[in-house]
Amino acid sequence: MTAMVSRRLLTLDDVARRPEPGMDAPGGAVFAPDGRSITYLHGPNGSLVRSLWRHDLTSGERVEIAAPLEETTREETLSRADHLLRERTGMIELGVTSFSWAGDAREPTLLVPMSGRLFVGFGPETERGVHEIPDVGEASGAALSPDGALVSFSTGGDLYVASVRGGPLRRITQEAEEGVFNGLAEFAAAEELGRFEGAWWSADSGSLLFAHVDERAIPPLTITHSAGPGPRDELHHYPFAGGPNALVTLRIASMSGSAWQEVPLPIEADDYLARVVAHPAEGWLVAVLPREQRTLEWHRVGVDGSSELLWTEESEPWINLDNDTRILADGRILRSTERSGFRHLELRSRGGDLERVLTGGEWIVTGVVAVCERRREVLFTGTRDGVLERHLYTVPLDATEPSADPERLSTEPGWHTAVADADGERWIDTWSDLGHSPRVTVATRDGDSRLIHESSTTAEEAQLDPPELVKLLAADGQTPLEAAVYRSVTHVPGAGPPPAVLWVYGGPHWQYVRNDWELTVFGLRQYLAQHGATVVVVDSRGTEGRGLAFESAVHRRMGWNEVADQATALRQLAARGELDLGKVGVVGASYGGFMAIMAMAREPDLFGTAVAVAPVSEWTGYDTAYTERYLGLPTENPDGYRESSALTHVKAVRGDLLLIHGTVDENVHLRHSKRLVEAFRDAGTEVDLVTLPEQRHRTRGRAIQVRERRTIAHLLRGLGLPLPERLG
Repeated sequence: MTAMVSRRLLTLDDVARRPEPGMDAPGGAVFAPDGRSITYLHGPNGSLVRSLWRHDLTSGERVEIAAPLEETTREETLSRADHLLRERTGMIELGVTSFSWAGDAREPTLLVPMSGRLFVGFGPETERGVHEIPDVGEASGAALSPDGALVSFSTGGDLYVASVRGGPLRRITQEAEEGVFNGLAEFAAAEELGRFEGAWWSADSGSLLFAHVDERAIPPLTITHSAGPGPRDELHHYPFAGGPNALVTLRIASMSGSAWQEVPLPIEADDYLARVVAHPAEGWLVAVLPREQRTLEWHRVGVDGSSELLWTEESEPWINLDNDTRILADGRILRSTERSGFRHLELRSRGGDLERVLTGGEWIVTGVVAVCERRREVLFTGTRDGVLERHLYTVPLDATEPSADPERLSTEPGWHTAVADADGERWIDTWSDLGHSPRVTVATRDGDSRLIHESSTTAEEAQLDPPELVKLLAADGQTPLEAAVYRSVTHVPGAGPPPAVLWVYGGPHWQYVRNDWELTVFGLRQYLAQHGATVVVVDSRGTEGRGLAFESAVHRRMGWNEVADQATALRQLAARGELDLGKVGVVGASYGGFMAIMAMAREPDLFGTAVAVAPVSEWTGYDTAYTERYLGLPTENPDGYRESSALTHVKAVRGDLLLIHGTVDENVHLRHSKRLVEAFRDAGTEVDLVTLPEQRHRTRGRAIQVRERRTIAHLLRGLGLPLPERLG
């Protein structure tokens, strides 16, 4: 065991602080079109409130381009549209939160949306600030045309186009009503498919493809804001598993015509519009995902409204969507697929025929960064050097055989994300590891690297002990698992093993364990370790990053294989003398909250206390796109839904359970926790429910401290550990 050194004890304020120490690196960084500078979002002195900055790469000078509007600096004054967008994207920052460039490199257009208003700047003038486009109403989903001359946006559910230089607006649609809107993504697309856009310009800026969404077949769900001076209702068309989906159709508006036309694309009533990519010469590529989510149909849509099916991808047990599609100058199509069971790159002809596979092996491509046409290479991030790290690699476009060992461009160990310039010759690399907070550098193909940002926070300076990354085995006795262990700081050698807390998520599309500063600076885990508990985090089968077979452990039954893996991991650590199996708690949020309850039910002799934050209690109460991907339709898999429901297993729970839930959570509704309270009461057991007024699925602001305080007190008390005076 590793001996712990004396550290400053964290306070509750430390635990609730956002951003965490060292997590204030610039975000959204991109190269400006002139290539001489980068632009990014950053808040001074660790503030969540961000401004837009330009950083000159020659002089190093930094200039503020856009400051936040007052109403964007506080959670309480944000609009409903901003609140919901922040939920879908997982954003915690305030102020200026997005921007985009378009147009000629000599005088490009900069767009900065804020609080339903649109601000623009042009070329060198941006250093003097941005100005507002008037009369746009409460604009959402704004998108610049490629030439930088026009901007599309949705106001009141209808689609508009404006000149960035001012002048009258052009109204594209005039049909919005409750449950009908244009130019925006519906809930399922944004929450579960990673598609946040609803309008897409053609490459020549002459046409606009947009989504028309009709949700009226989905019964409305009312969520009441009852903590304010008067009750206020929110209406949501939430697509419950097994129920109807939104009907999405595609339309095209020509900038030289007077009316839109509908695209005859075969999107059935229950299907999903998954991806749209502008084609440099032939309109758009459009991907349609059927409701069963085992095929992905790629169509070419012309600016004249024509459509043609090019190819269909198939995957079992489901399709995982990506954002890797790129169209080369010669019209060929770069894609990534999981055909082999691991996500890899492939090249297709203009017509969609498979030409060659570029990468291969038992590792995955996690994202395409750029296509470098001059070098005939693709830059991408992946796990070639292990699932605990992310690195930047390159592979030739003309490779004759799949490369299992691509050239690595990132040099330092850790977790890297990258954004390249238009030519793929330079990239902005944001990276960290367990021992050091994020740094931002601009790197080149010849090995040069220029530091843009470094918070200079190390684990030693933050007085935090990084968790130890360890390898364990799954319940099948064969599959290796990655785990992170935060060892009890107060444990005295020879006094017997310490109590333990299992910190769990366990579901698809999430990876907790990695060589990343985020693990070290996770305040609540560190606090529990400083007050006597060893905290364990395990990426069980069902989580992402290890390929389809690993992830498919949740197929048609959730909360079983994942719980078995988590419990097995704890027993392996106990066999090494690292924790006391008689004193184990578990905590998780969302899918992790569901897992915490299932862990208590499936392993009642192991887990004696638990905290479940915003848990899914029963899967017919969650949305179509997520739930049906893994469990299928309720009518097709009734046993799987029943066995995967926490409500089914409440009688098996013997420990103390605390539920925490936001009152206006529009994703996992408060009714999930209320149903659990009733089910436990019917079973003769009382559980505690803490509601967080006016909080949605992601806890924000001052409510974070309430959540953390109640979580700490419940777990320490349940493990028989002393409570700090402030929590007693």
